[in-house]
Amino acid sequence: MANKIWANSGDSHFLEPETLWADNLPPRLAELVPRSVKDEDGEWETVHIDGMAFRRKLPTSAAQEFMEATNRAPGARDVNLRMKDLDQEGVWSELVFPSLGMWSSSFRTPEVLREAMRVSNDWAFETLEKATPRLVTAGQVSTLDIGDAVAELERIAEMGYRAVYMPVQPHPLQKDYNRDDWEPFWAACEAANMVIAFHIGTDPIDLSKGEYAPVKFRGPGGAVLNYTETTFGGQRAIMKMVASGALDRHPDLKVLVSEGGATWVPFIADRMIEGYRQHHMAVRPKLKRDIKEIIYSQVYASFQHDESAVAVAQHMGYNNVMWGSDYPHMEGTYGHTQETLHNLFDGVDPKVVERVTVGAYRELFPTVPEIPTAA
Repeated sequence: MANKIWANSGDSHFLEPETLWADNLPPRLAELVPRSVKDEDGEWETVHIDGMAFRRKLPTSAAQEFMEATNRAPGARDVNLRMKDLDQEGVWSELVFPSLGMWSSSFRTPEVLREAMRVSNDWAFETLEKATPRLVTAGQVSTLDIGDAVAELERIAEMGYRAVYMPVQPHPLQKDYNRDDWEPFWAACEAANMVIAFHIGTDPIDLSKGEYAPVKFRGPGGAVLNYTETTFGGQRAIMKMVASGALDRHPDLKVLVSEGGATWVPFIADRMIEGYRQHHMAVRPKLKRDIKEIIYSQVYASFQHDESAVAVAQHMGYNNVMWGSDYPHMEGTYGHTQETLHNLFDGVDPKVVERVTVGAYRELFPTVPEIPTAA
């Protein structure tokens, strides 16, 4: 492209070494982290994790090709190659989510989850945060034990972390986010100026039932149904934090929902306002601030391809819309980032373009270097 649009990304991922936990935990804990044993026929495998096990069919050649395409970018595992990719694509800074952490809801032993999160945070800080100020790493905490979560949050804040990744639902053995049990964690995040970054598609998988069932729909349309379904978890997480009063009590707390689009934000605000007003006699707790004020000032939302997200920023008064590349996933824009950005923003008010591509991100992460004017 003759005129490159530079942008910050509110959503990306990095693939840690598959044996990161096993190699860095004491033997008694290392034996509890995920490991797989393949059958001799090569068609099935048994996955062991924290004293539980489940069987799953190994990917067919087509499925394997799909999985490889999901993380096809050269910089998925290599920081130096990643920065070359970002420069080529026109992405200046990015929020980086973990990959191994997607297993966190499968543990049931608080100690092993606490120590695994600590290992991941130490590794990511050394590997990503120290590599370049352009990468903002999302730390990880246990959602099985809230006390452990608070302690690790405070530890990584001291290290220099600026964001903490949270699944859209906590561990299956823990209370949900609308419960007061989480109040110490929300308070710790606000005190540390730590952005809470929910990523869609991270609903927990409870292996205590002896099954592994991340797929909700099967049959005709299943692929589209399952992909669309992943967007709703982030919306529910925000609803819980608003309705329970968590964001009202902590007005300086900022929350990001990554990869879930942005058009839903005004709708959810309107719907919650209607429920609060029409069912006021049953509403507990009462909020001190207007629901739309809370959501519009504290909730941020990232998207990658949605034209409707740009329209929200232009016409609906919601100003915390943030673009994200979802690098290196196949749902993302790698390989066609500039084409995507030009399709989204050519002809759009420059103030809106700046806010969505740069400004909202820098509002959350002001220590990120500005994009050089020569870029």
